[in-house]
Amino acid sequence: MQDNPKQTQEIKAKRTAKNSVFFDLFQNKRYLLKLYKTLHPEDETATEDSLTDVTITNVLTDNLYNDLGFIANNKLMILVEAQSTWTVNILVRVLLYLAQSYHEYFQRTCQDYYKSKKVKMPKPELYVIFTGNKGRKPEKLLLSEEFFESADIGIEVKAKVIYESDTDDIINQYIIFCKVFNEQTKQHGMTQKAVTETIRICKDRNVLKEYLLDREKEVVTIMMSLFDEEQIMKSFIKSERRDEARETAERMIKMGKLSLDEVALCVPLLSLDELKELEAEVMQLA
Repeated sequence: MQDNPKQTQEIKAKRTAKNSVFFDLFQNKRYLLKLYKTLHPEDETATEDSLTDVTITNVLTDNLYNDLGFIANNKLMILVEAQSTWTVNILVRVLLYLAQSYHEYFQRTCQDYYKSKKVKMPKPELYVIFTGNKGRKPEKLLLSEEFFESADIGIEVKAKVIYESDTDDIINQYIIFCKVFNEQTKQHGMTQKAVTETIRICKDRNVLKEYLLDREKEVVTIMMSLFDEEQIMKSFIKSERRDEARETAERMIKMGKLSLDEVALCVPLLSLDELKELEAEVMQLA
């Protein structure tokens, strides 16, 4: 059975495409080690085997996979990706991720923090990778500054923010990959063309070239989806809003103080014909 050409053209890129590549890229110990050495070039003892992946899945309500955790030489490294939309709320994600990471660490190492013996815990290092433009955004984020007007609070969260630079390290290459993808989606939409062009351009520019050559088919698969998650969410939100609008219109009709034309002005999501049908239903139930 041949594919419908129209269906093929309508195949969309996943809204979380960059998140998925982030997760896939750094699940590979070879690239994870490169990431660690980018952050700690002075550590000559680190090897692929010395890195312990402690990435948490589904710890956040939106179930995104663009958060990374690993332990290296008694350091708990947590990297959270922020895409082109900037928000200091990412510090909350970092805080929750850190707490969950320590909780799981104590379970794995069979340490009981309810007992008198002091537990051992790796030193936390927190990073935010921002794939948008830096502008005047800060080099670091502090929970006390962003949420409590620099008050002396009981817990502090400090995260270093990593932006695009002129370096050739694995983190910067990933940021460039994201920016190329953004440029291509502006030209071609969330389509397979945008994905394949992103891969082609990045290979030509020697951006994640080794990774893309090794896993090109998998990367295309990762970034593509028959179901556009963004459209599914928009449809859900629209449905929820229509339900709310219908409930509002029903209450207004029952009150009997406004004409249908006036109700239509107050509830623009529903057409006049829909309001007439709703009015008939209300009258039948009266």
